[in-house]
Amino acid sequence: MLVLSRKCEQSLLLGDNIVVTVLGIEAPRSVSVLRQEVYQQVRSSNTSAAAPLARPQLQTIAAALRNREIQQPILQSEEGTVPA
Repeated sequence: MLVLSRKCEQSLLLGDNIVVTVLGIEAPRSVSVLRQEVYQQVRSSNTSAAAPLARPQLQTIAAALRNREIQQPILQSEEGTVPA
């Protein structure tokens, strides 16, 4: 048995859609019982983690590679020109 107590005007979230605002609640272990502010924080964190990362566009990558090639010094060797 799970026994929780909350301060006045604080709520519990049972499952996904039941909000209980009381001083105490008892529930079987099979029922998900979270403080509403914890549930919202976890939900927000999960949403942020699942969001796709910003990916640079192909043109940006190609320009960066071109810049890198231009900035690399070219060394002379006996066989010919070799990039550093």
